[in-house]
Amino acid sequence: MGATLIVVAAAWLVGASCTSSPASKPSSRQSPRAASPAPATGEPSPSASASGYHPAVQAADFVQTIDNPYLPWIPGTTYVFRGIKEGEAQRDEVVVTDRTKVILGITCVVVTDLATHGNRLLEKTEDWYAQDEEGNVWYFGEDTASYDEKGHVESREGSWEAGGDGAQPGIVMPAHPQVTESYRQEFYQGQAEDMFWIVSLSRTVKVPYGKFQNVMETLEWTPLEPNVIDTKFYAAGVGVILEVAAAGDKERAELVSVTKPQAGPPGFEPGLTDPESVGLPLPHGPVGGPAEMLHGQRTRASHPLPLP
Repeated sequence: MGATLIVVAAAWLVGASCTSSPASKPSSRQSPRAASPAPATGEPSPSASASGYHPAVQAADFVQTIDNPYLPWIPGTTYVFRGIKEGEAQRDEVVVTDRTKVILGITCVVVTDLATHGNRLLEKTEDWYAQDEEGNVWYFGEDTASYDEKGHVESREGSWEAGGDGAQPGIVMPAHPQVTESYRQEFYQGQAEDMFWIVSLSRTVKVPYGKFQNVMETLEWTPLEPNVIDTKFYAAGVGVILEVAAAGDKERAELVSVTKPQAGPPGFEPGLTDPESVGLPLPHGPVGGPAEMLHGQRTRASHPLPLP
């Protein structure tokens, strides 16, 4: 049995042993946990209200800064990823803007993602995040658009906003990650139902941006695409550094550079590979070398992960 099959089987068992319970306030953060698998009857996924998933979020429980070590969204920071998706080379530029958006009374940080292939625009997305006082990073939705070869909007599928049409926010990064924990990142029935499972906190990963130790590894899946599983790697002080498809179409995205906001007197420009320039820890050795995942590639899984 391949490594992925073992991991998927374990994930199914973890999901089978979990139940979700609505939280009375964000400090009781159990509702974003991934629930037990869907019934074997093949019935469609229940709505947020029917499933009992309805996290009670209150503006008073959230802070202005997103400084979770594994997902530090510092305004003015730009991340550049390069890889392959749907058989084509792709470049993603992720920018943490200084703009905000108020959703359900909570002020969210706006993060943009521009995906391109050469000079062609593939997708443009605006994501909305907020951090609660305990350090959990919540995801409140996205406005996304994919483009055709002529540069016209082809689809806005996947767009959603918490509070609209039954959509609910979820946790994308817990304050204190623990192996075997699973969380619901979002819930908009039939459109956005991503979940993730933490499988390691001790990976060693090397990408063009640098070599990292004590990296968190997660498996991300959605019941909307049961044969697709993504593996993501997060480094403390940086965020996502690598994403690899564990099942489904071959996809890979590696962190190439990080540009920090200006720090210091006018005219000072922090280096592209200097996290300490904005007070972030440097959790890895010298930058350089070809991209590689040091703990091996995963193979296609034949079993879906647990459904909500």
